[in-house]
Amino acid sequence: MIHVRQLTKTYPDLQHGQHVAVAGISFDAMPGQIYGLLGPNGAGKTTVLRILSTVLSPTSGRVTVNGYDVVTQPEQVRRQIGFVSTNTGIYDRMTGWELVEFFGQLYGIPLDVLHERMNILFDRFQMNELRDVPGSRMSTGMKQKVSIARAMIHDPPILIFDEATSGLDILVAREVLSTVEKLSDQGKCVLFSSHIMSEVKRICDRLAIMHHGRILAHGSLEQFREKYGDMELEELFYGLLSDQIKVANV
Repeated sequence: MIHVRQLTKTYPDLQHGQHVAVAGISFDAMPGQIYGLLGPNGAGKTTVLRILSTVLSPTSGRVTVNGYDVVTQPEQVRRQIGFVSTNTGIYDRMTGWELVEFFGQLYGIPLDVLHERMNILFDRFQMNELRDVPGSRMSTGMKQKVSIARAMIHDPPILIFDEATSGLDILVAREVLSTVEKLSDQGKCVLFSSHIMSEVKRICDRLAIMHHGRILAHGSLEQFREKYGDMELEELFYGLLSDQIKVANV
């Protein structure tokens, strides 16, 4: 469903000539699977997700999303995905209902179908109390719920969560994680970026550990256990990063 091959993204750097944000990575994420991108800030996770969502263009490599190429078929790609991040982008003067309806109309969904989907989503995420609440009066958790409903209104086969629980209180963060698990159970392909290892261990089927634009290790959690024994994910994560820092300082 998501196929990434030798993806590279570079930027001009006045001091060093070139900054490599993503360095030739490859991975696959399939339907009904939660694929985790784990790494510290600056690892390249968000750059990868922005390329997948057609916000950025790759420097080289190939990326397809549900069969569509992110470079040559960006409009079709955008219809395949829903994107959720910490930047909820909720409009202050629009109510929760108005905002989700607005985005549904942008996708060209007939009004009767749109309202049926909205009722289902507002019930599922316990958002009915937000129907008439303007964005300016919403808490962070309320805004994130609206953001998730907005991302799902066109029923995309692929959902991308970019550090979606960062800054949320523990109750709202658990609700977001529960939502991600339900989406996977429905057969959706979910790409989940985080630097919080407990979240990744709880929900991800497969995992790639990133650092400085490279994938240091990847596979299922079972494969990680087979390769590294009973080592905790935290220890493995810090060990891999420490090795990279030592190499860089040699």
